[in-house]
Amino acid sequence: MTGARRLVSRLMRSSGRRAWLMLFVWLVLQGAGGIVAAEIRAARYVDPTTRYDHGVLGDAVEWGALELTLTDGRLLRAVLPDALVFEDTAPRLADVDGDGAPEVIVVESSLTRGARLAIWGEAGRIAATPHIGQRNRWLAPVGAADLDGDGRIEVAYVDRPHLAKRLRIWRFETGALHPVADLDGLTNHRIGWDHIESGIRDCGAGLEMIMADGGWQRVMVARLDNDRLTARVVGPYSGLQSIEKALSCD
Repeated sequence: MTGARRLVSRLMRSSGRRAWLMLFVWLVLQGAGGIVAAEIRAARYVDPTTRYDHGVLGDAVEWGALELTLTDGRLLRAVLPDALVFEDTAPRLADVDGDGAPEVIVVESSLTRGARLAIWGEAGRIAATPHIGQRNRWLAPVGAADLDGDGRIEVAYVDRPHLAKRLRIWRFETGALHPVADLDGLTNHRIGWDHIESGIRDCGAGLEMIMADGGWQRVMVARLDNDRLTARVVGPYSGLQSIEKALSCD
């Protein structure tokens, strides 16, 4: 199958699993001896696991830990408890709190309650949406930005892109994610894909979200204005290239 970046030849158990009663464990793997202020430079998932065999991304392997590289050279690893996995294509860096330094946006899935979107920083998890509520229910991130130009950051994802096909917008305020608006009939992922087909563009008229309609027939543009979502057609859907074309403002 495609998507070699998700393929692993063997499974490794993290020593952090000894702390399974904790929500997560930060392990300082290497780098500067003293703890100083540093920003996140890169993030990746590690500790592959098959304890949650949903397989929505094309295989039964998910991830048990998040590794952060800081600008001072340190590596930090957050190890999830056995009841959670990272069910995602890759972590995303975005400045969610507006302080000029990036946070990390991830998808965490509970073995019993399905997926949620979470934001992490160098000190741990900052905020998260509620879990969808049922095992084997997933969400696909679109992106994070000040979607309506009010100075606050919104995070967008498609809730159950194979079932509900609902675009959801959450706003980060006072250290938490708050629901803003929903719009049905949009999607950005098909079962088995190892990638997500959506994004955020700025073609001169404000930020817009690009994805497909629920039937995979049309490329759609969605906008957030006054805490309300609207969508319009920009062209036929003909594969990933049509999404990329819309994102490039062609």
